[in-house]
Order: sequence, then C-alpha cells, then structure tokens
Amino acid sequence: MRYISLAVLLGAASLTPCAAKDRITHNPNATNDETILHVWSWNFPTIGENMKKIADAGFTMIQTSPVQNCYAPEGSGKKIFDENVTEGNWYYYYQPTDWKIGNNILGSRDEMKQMMDSASKYNIKVIVDVLPNHTAFDIDAVSEDFYKAVGGRDKMFHTQGLLPVQDYNDRLQCTLWGSGALPDVNTENPDFQKYYMEFVNDLLSLGVRGFRYDTAKHIGVHSDPVDKAAGVKENDFWDVATGRKAVKGVKLAVPYDSLFVYGEVLQDRNVPEAEYADYFGQTASGYGHILREALEKGTVNGLDLKNWHHTSAPEFLTTWVESHDTYANAHESAHLTDDQIRTGWVFLTARQNGTPLFFSRPYGSTRQAYWGDNVLGARGNDEFFHPEVVAVNKFRTDMAGQKEDLQFSDNGQVILVNRGKKGAALVNISKHANSVNLSTGLPNGTYKDVVYGKEFKVKNGKLTGVLAPERSYILEKK
Repeated sequence: MRYISLAVLLGAASLTPCAAKDRITHNPNATNDETILHVWSWNFPTIGENMKKIADAGFTMIQTSPVQNCYAPEGSGKKIFDENVTEGNWYYYYQPTDWKIGNNILGSRDEMKQMMDSASKYNIKVIVDVLPNHTAFDIDAVSEDFYKAVGGRDKMFHTQGLLPVQDYNDRLQCTLWGSGALPDVNTENPDFQKYYMEFVNDLLSLGVRGFRYDTAKHIGVHSDPVDKAAGVKENDFWDVATGRKAVKGVKLAVPYDSLFVYGEVLQDRNVPEAEYADYFGQTASGYGHILREALEKGTVNGLDLKNWHHTSAPEFLTTWVESHDTYANAHESAHLTDDQIRTGWVFLTARQNGTPLFFSRPYGSTRQAYWGDNVLGARGNDEFFHPEVVAVNKFRTDMAGQKEDLQFSDNGQVILVNRGKKGAALVNISKHANSVNLSTGLPNGTYKDVVYGKEFKVKNGKLTGVLAPERSYILEKK
C-alpha cells in the first residue's frame, strides 16, 4: 500500500514513543547492506521511467533533489547551469519559496505520486532532500501563504538571519546567521515548525521513507546559542522534526525509526557531532575527502582509509566518493574520471559499514565539460548501471552479516576488502596493472570475477592474481 491516510499514520506514531538512539557506540557485528542512488536533477517522470534500471543495478534507495516550491524566475528550469542566469541553475531548487510539493524542475505533486508508484513496484525506498534552514535569496519571491503561516515576515527569519556568516566555526553565526548568505529561517518558531511538518507528513503520505537534511549543522541543537531576541526559549527544531514532540497538534506521522534520515553535517571545528548523532545519521564528509585524495594519488600510502574519521559509529554514516556539492559547487571532485569514481565506489560499497551514496553525474559530462548535455530533469550518465557498480551493489547485499577485513598492497595501489569467508572485492586504484598477494578469508580454490570472468587463486590464505589498471573485481564463494 502506497497512499495512507494521515489519521492512520498519526495513530501508528502515537503508539511508538521516540527514544534517543545511541549512534556513537559502534556495534562490530553491525553490517549495512543498502545503497543510495542520488538522482540529482532528474525530474519525477525521468526517475519513474528509470526505476526498473535502478532496481536492476542493485540500488535499494534513491535520493531526489528538493521537491518543494522553489525560486523560479521566468525562463528558468531548463539548464543545470547557465552562466548568463537566464535559463536556470541547479541551485534554485535549494532556495525554498514555500513548503508545498512541486516545482518547475522536478515536476508536480501528481507526477511525484506516479514516481512513487513506480518506486513501490520495484521496492525502492525514496529519500527526499529537504532544507528547512533557509529561504530563497530573494525574500520577495517567498510566497505570501508561507509568510502568513509563520506569522509574517518579521517572524520568518532569525534576528540576524539576513547577515551572511563570516566564521563558520562560530556556532552563533553558524546557526543564527545566513549560511552562504541565504536568509536564515527561525526554525524554532512553532508556526514555522507546524507548517514544515505538515509538508513532511504530506511526503510521508505519498510513501517517502527518508530524508536528507541539507545544511543540518546550521540548525542549532540544545547546546547552541538561542535567539532570545526572537523570543526563542530552546533550540527544539530537531525534537519536532524527529517526532519526539508535537507542535500545535502536529507530529511526525510515522514512527521515526521506520525512516532513513541523515543530516548534512559537514565536518569542521566546533561542530557538535555527538549531539547531532542523538537525532540522525550524518555525512562522512571527511572520509570522502581522504578517499578522493587516495584516488588522485593512485595509492593509499600515507592515508588512513580504515578509520572513518567521525564521532558517530560507522553504521550510522552516509558515505560517498563525491556528492552533488563536491561536483557542482567548486568542482572539487569533478576532475576525477568516471573510472576513478567507480573504483572508489566499489571500495566504499564493499565495506561492512556506512550507507554509500552514488552521485549521478550529468548525461554527456566530461572532465572538460562538467555539465554535459546540461538539461535539467534529464537522466544522468550511464555510470550508475556500469557492470562493476552493479556487481558491488549486489555483493553488498549478499555480504550482509559478514565482517570486513581490509588489506592493502605494499605500494598502496591495490585494496582488498574481505567479507568474512564468503567474499572479497579487489580494487586497483592506480593507472598501472598490479599483481596481488594478500591475505584473505576465502577458502582455497580458483575464483572467477563476476564481471570480467578474470581468475584469481587462493592458497593457504593468500589471494593471488593480476589486476588491470583502475579496475575492480568481485569474488564470491559459491
């Protein structure tokens, strides 16, 4: 069943009190088996049309771009990026003008319903990117319905919310001023919270079962400064958003533990990661940076890829080789080739923990032309169903319950991810062929890689064979 009445959902939620979860203490027996495809800038019809391909590729979840009403000047909604700023830009949908479903990039609420039907058919969980922290730059573009719902313009923003943050390590500025100069919403205003939660519950009624909270570290936790000048007594947005408390009779409409929720809490100094971990999983942005450095160098030597470099336990981290921000903002990762991204993905996805997110690059993109065909709403390139990506996605599911053991060649160019005695993933991150002679839990025998049919041998606990440049191999015990 996909469409459920909110009355039923609210009744179910009331039976399940939301208790804090320990997301700090690592359970060494925990394994993560899900994968996320970030269908970045695809519209609803495109996502629906490709749902079977997504499922066949072994992804268990998709993450959409923001679906709420957004900044949409005349003529926009056509290009992912337009230097002339006349035919739109991808970041417009990160500028909310109202908390109602539908915008000129992804499509209407009815089109979202159709997409959700397709997701249900193929058993794909849908995560929506939400961003309650701010509005559009142009505050005159914000809808009057939205302003009215929160008590007027003077109630919409924090007291200093129109000031751009100067020091992101200052928690007062970080949580109460404008991040990236975007007007900072008073997320502690009960009228805003009620309006926002009605939007969330509408998404849940359509079957959405997860959220990525954009700029989550810019919404304060209890230890952060409080906007007393705006009449705020406590930073309780996260208590409301995660279903711990109701606001003006509105509460999260499903048990919170039934949802996959993570926050974009980019790692830096003075970030209260442990407090955020009390509410949701977080992004392993620091780990992604180290992984990209290894891919650029073609070796892991001098880098620590075993440690997740985060306060949270790894089973509650969302991981990536690259994100839409590292690709599209300053192009931090956009120069990496598809081969490099793919080898990084295989390593990341073969691991026991973390929930990896695969960013779908624009169709036709090259390392010289990052926007490719530059069409908003279109499907991304073919990489999400590359045979190596498909193989490791399915390997991850097959390896549920199997502990990992990481091995690295002396030159740091070959990585072996052992999963108990059941399977192993081999990755050559260099541009040169490499031989492997590393310890494994696989029983003695000859193994054929599931993609290329390449043979590897195991004898006396040692895995041997030859790897082509920037290629990965998946081995499983039959």
